[in-house]
Amino acid sequence: MKRRNDLTTPRQRRRVGIHYDTDAFGQFSEAIARFLGTARYLVIQSIIVIVWVVVNVLNIAPFDDYPFIFLTLILSLQASYAAPLILLAQNRQEDREREQVERDREMAMRTQADTEYLARELAGVRLALADIVTTADLRDHLEAINEALEKLVAIQENESQAPRHDS
Repeated sequence: MKRRNDLTTPRQRRRVGIHYDTDAFGQFSEAIARFLGTARYLVIQSIIVIVWVVVNVLNIAPFDDYPFIFLTLILSLQASYAAPLILLAQNRQEDREREQVERDREMAMRTQADTEYLARELAGVRLALADIVTTADLRDHLEAINEALEKLVAIQENESQAPRHDS
């Protein structure tokens, strides 16, 4: 047994077996599952089974006697491959749906954060607008200043018309 001097890197395990692209195999299984779930497949399979039975019962070219053991074997084999392929396709679909739900959840969180930010900004704008002078406020203040000036002018005119006593 060979000893390792460098313990900083993990040991690579050797894999024994067949190596394949899991994504390509998943796409293949989805294609098979999509085909097996169609009416076309059911019609084709039914026609094949009917022709098989007719050929063997009428002795046209018999190759599988009455209990149709070979037909049963083929259908069992087809079912034994179809079921796992369909399950694999369903699992991949669930994974895609889970990822979509996660993306939707993240989008909803971003939307909520944006909405809350906009609500705070709107409240800030409302507060800022509350401090802004309106035309009505300006008009009222100008009228008050005019009245005060008119009173001041009237007082100054009264004083200028009153006789002065110079001592």
